[in-house]
Formats: sequence, structure tokens, C-alpha cells
Amino acid sequence: MEQVLDIYKRPYTPERPVVCMDESPKQLIADSRPPEKLRPGQPARQDYEYVRLGVCNIFMANEPIKGKRYVQITEQKTKPDWAKFIKHLENQYPKAEKITLVMDNFKTHVPGAL
Repeated sequence: MEQVLDIYKRPYTPERPVVCMDESPKQLIADSRPPEKLRPGQPARQDYEYVRLGVCNIFMANEPIKGKRYVQITEQKTKPDWAKFIKHLENQYPKAEKITLVMDNFKTHVPGAL
């Protein structure tokens, strides 16, 4: 953990940006019944039942010091999806000598995916 914190303390240089990346699966849902109309004096009512419409994956990267954020939504989280997102990030820094990418150890995050 200390190594990661040391990376965050580096001064900003455009030639060597520090980019943090993560992804999150999300369930897509919709109401199964329309919500009831509000009536004066009553709290809003919402049914807990929902219809499942599938899932998606959200890739997100940010450059904390610069205040930049990159988001990409995919239907699934596969090695090719991750590789495309990494390529997208690389294209955002055409003048960078080296991009330091801070991410977790997920099974799709391997050099073989590139």
C-alpha cells in the first residue's frame, strides 16, 4: 500500500501521468409497475419489485492531479474489452513517455490481454 501512496505523491508531469483505473459491473433494471401518483400529505411510494434487463460493465479511469476522467461502458468485462479501454487511455496521452496505471489485480488485467 505504501508503494501506491508514494506513486500518488509524485509531482505532475505530462510526460509521465499517473492514471487510476477500475471497473464495476452494474445490473440494469426497470420498474415492474408504474409508480403511484403523489397525493398531498402522503409520502412517495415506490414498489420494490423490478424487471432485470441484463448487466453492463463500466470502465473508469481518472488522473487525480489533472482532474481528468475517462469512462467507457461495455456489455461485458472481458480481456479484449479491457485491452480496448487501455488503448483508449493510451491515445489520450500522445506525448507521454510512460503512463503509470494504478489498478487492481483482476484476472483480465494481464499483459496477455494486450
